[in-house]
Amino acid sequence: QVQLVESGGGLMQAGGSLRLSCAASGSISRVNAMTWYRQAPGKQRELVASITNGGSTNYADAVKGRFTISSDNAKNTVYLQMNSLKPEDTAVYYCKSNVRRALGYNYDYWGQGTRVTVSS
Repeated sequence: QVQLVESGGGLMQAGGSLRLSCAASGSISRVNAMTWYRQAPGKQRELVASITNGGSTNYADAVKGRFTISSDNAKNTVYLQMNSLKPEDTAVYYCKSNVRRALGYNYDYWGQGTRVTVSS
């Protein structure tokens, strides 16, 4: 099995910064990509940022220039540095990992989520 453990959420004032971490562990041949999603109250889950094993990144327009995704492939860990936080960034942030396991099959795994609250 594969487990994802997220950390780093919390309460922050607008304009502040937080750093989220997500570590994947278990039966992993390779992490193909890791993605951060978020879900605000009453809204659908949306993609925030993603990074591939090769380091290619993608960001939602709402966070470009403020958030930075990075990874440590040796540790199967992804980070989300969130700067210039806004109240509209308030959400539960989820990490998803696309993992290659034995026999070459790829699977998606989700973390349990970490709550980020930004006060105005």
